[in-house]
Amino acid sequence: MRILITGGTGFIGKQLAQRLLAAGHFTLDGQAAQAIERITLFDAFPGEGLPQDPRLEVITGDIADRATVARITDGADLVWHLAAVVSAAAEADFDLGMQVNLHGLLNLLETLREQGRGTRLVFSSGFAVFGGALPEVVSDNTVVTPQSSYGMQKAVGELLVADYARKGFIDGRVLRLPTVVVRPGKPNKAASTFFSSIIREPLNGLPAVCPVSPDTEVFISSPRRILQAMQHAMQLAPERLGNERIIALPGLTTQVGEMVAALERVAGKQAAQLIQWQHDPAIERIVCSWPTRVDSPRALALGFEADTDFDSIVQAHIEDTRG
Repeated sequence: MRILITGGTGFIGKQLAQRLLAAGHFTLDGQAAQAIERITLFDAFPGEGLPQDPRLEVITGDIADRATVARITDGADLVWHLAAVVSAAAEADFDLGMQVNLHGLLNLLETLREQGRGTRLVFSSGFAVFGGALPEVVSDNTVVTPQSSYGMQKAVGELLVADYARKGFIDGRVLRLPTVVVRPGKPNKAASTFFSSIIREPLNGLPAVCPVSPDTEVFISSPRRILQAMQHAMQLAPERLGNERIIALPGLTTQVGEMVAALERVAGKQAAQLIQWQHDPAIERIVCSWPTRVDSPRALALGFEADTDFDSIVQAHIEDTRG
């Protein structure tokens, strides 16, 4: 079995590769386990802290370049498409967001279509496809109403993957991810980057800035749950999905103030005191346009799971990053 992970040198891509390499095989629903022959991590940047394994290759390039995409997809049995320009960056640079998030995806889909192998693909989307005047609880049937360029690009991407799957060009499935907290590493240009930095930096004895008020509600998921979901979505037999290829993952609804309180419960008052509250209207506008309460009965019926509380998310981050 040959696997491609775009955006593969990012946090989720690296963690997913490590899990797959450690297992040594991958099992699709209803089929025998298959040995993993090669994993290709493709990204715009080489990254750091990558697994050291002879089965792993790293390729850098432009997802919108047709020849490059033809090269990285050649012989791939499974594709996780995680490559994206994140929310605030896509809002600030419309052309870059369109090139990567939309044209890059379309380039990938067209290449797989031309290869004609019906390749199985998991596309990473998110709840930024919603915004504006929303019902109190977003459900599987809520109409997408993005209020950012990133959200629009993800919404269009969802429809593209679903239709390419309906036509039989690929075996696609879309995951709407809650915001992933706590991410290790350094802050990025995502509007939600502070969700992680207000936990990660204080745990390392460093100050962090929170640009929204403590009563701001958020909808989140831990890296552990996201990695489980990535693998589970790929394993699901197409018969279980039918033509409904967009899966809204369950998550945890909490407030930013409760996140800080959980940090204090787990790591002490001195950690929580390192957080500086500095209001940023631009960030708040983007973050507060996303839904915070989601009903995901279909995802739960398919076997996806949510975190139960934020204290356990903080504790899991400590365990995963400090052994």
